[in-house]
Amino acid sequence: MSLKLAALLLSIAGVVGVAIGYYLRLIISLGKKGSMELEIKEMLLAAKEEAKKITADTEAKAAKIAEDTRHEMKEKEDKIRQTEDRLIKKEDFLDKRQTDLDKEVELVKTRVSEIKAIREQAERLESDRKLALEKVAKLSMEDAKQEVIKTAEKNFEEDILVRMNKLDTQGEEMLDRKARDILAVSIQRLASSVASDVMSTVVPIPSDDLKGKVIGKEGRNIKAFERISGTEVLVDDTPGAITISSFDPVRRHVAKLALEELIKDGRIQPARIEQVVEKAKQDINKAIKEKGEQAAYECGILGLDPRILLILGRLHFRTSYGQNVLQHSIEMSHIAGMLAEELGANVQVAKAGALLHDIGKALDHEVVGTHVEIGRRILQKFGAPEEVIKAMQSHHEEHPYETIESRIVQTADAISGARPGARRDNIENYLKRLGDLEALANSFSGIEKSYALQAGREIRIFVKPEEIGDVEAKNLARDIALKIEKDLKYPGEIKVTLIRETRTIEFAR
Repeated sequence: MSLKLAALLLSIAGVVGVAIGYYLRLIISLGKKGSMELEIKEMLLAAKEEAKKITADTEAKAAKIAEDTRHEMKEKEDKIRQTEDRLIKKEDFLDKRQTDLDKEVELVKTRVSEIKAIREQAERLESDRKLALEKVAKLSMEDAKQEVIKTAEKNFEEDILVRMNKLDTQGEEMLDRKARDILAVSIQRLASSVASDVMSTVVPIPSDDLKGKVIGKEGRNIKAFERISGTEVLVDDTPGAITISSFDPVRRHVAKLALEELIKDGRIQPARIEQVVEKAKQDINKAIKEKGEQAAYECGILGLDPRILLILGRLHFRTSYGQNVLQHSIEMSHIAGMLAEELGANVQVAKAGALLHDIGKALDHEVVGTHVEIGRRILQKFGAPEEVIKAMQSHHEEHPYETIESRIVQTADAISGARPGARRDNIENYLKRLGDLEALANSFSGIEKSYALQAGREIRIFVKPEEIGDVEAKNLARDIALKIEKDLKYPGEIKVTLIRETRTIEFAR
């Protein structure tokens, strides 16, 4: 009984506990709901206040913007009004100016008409006067003119011929004197060394014992050197020297530098030879580039393609009749510039044409054609100016003289090549040329003797006066000069001086 009672009490207590818990939960929920509604109301009030504040600020900004806009519009209207006033005034001024111009045009037209009428009247008077004169003289104007000329020619024929001959002589003397003055001034302004630069292909060695080392075992060193450098090495009995031979001056110089370095180093073997030759090639290429750039800078020529300057630098290792071609070209450029300055020609074109006139010689061992044609193709390929090409292509008269600069370049070439000490032949060619020159002069009849002077640049010929007269002597000198031009090859020009001397001797006893 007690257990049932206890169980019943527990059940009642559980129900009462659940009821109490539900009631407490309900009370708590109602409290939270009230606080949330309060918070929501507070947030609504704050939002309304914020909205009122934003609206007020926006209205204030809008009012300010509207005020600023009205102010700007007013300023623009004022400016437009002022502009309109100026345009109206300007239009009035232009209308007035146009009216004045119209009046001046009408006045000019009136004066032109008056002048035209006066000119026509003068022409009529002149025509009437001519007709009257022709009627009186019974000759037309042209007939009278021809009659006067014929009479003058008949009466003063001798005086006219003398005067014409005098004018011709004076004209030739004046032109010749002017040409000599221009050349003299240009040459005097050029300060250039007359020492010739000759390439040497002989490499000195401190001892002949090194020749065996250069040749190597079974000739492997010298064969490797010739193969790598593209030259021929001549080791003979000449004491203290080894000779390098090649048609290409650049390759010859590379070989010379490489051989000097090998001799100095002492290690001569195929692998070392290849290294030294390659280094020498790099040094020569660098030197070639520097020489081309220095030449252009010295002559004041800018804007040339770097490849042209690279080819130009190769001329430093090329000689012509013992004269260094690059130095010859630089000297020519200075002479051509001074000639162009004296003659009023284009100085830059003349200097550039002179500097580049022999550029084809840098490749004439590798490319078919004359050095002039090779040079033209090089300059055309690398975009040189056309006027420079025209200036350089005529220095050997292979192309016509198209510009005054082309004649200046040809003249500068003759000056540079013909000056004393500029060029040098070997002794055999020198003696042979002098002998051929004298033999050619002596081959003509009436020649007593002849002498070649000034390194073959002048020949003096003595004729037999009883066989050759004065007129015949002049023709003979011309024939000898033409024969020299046709049969002999020589640098520069040769002066032919023919001397006819008559002596009469008597004795008083």
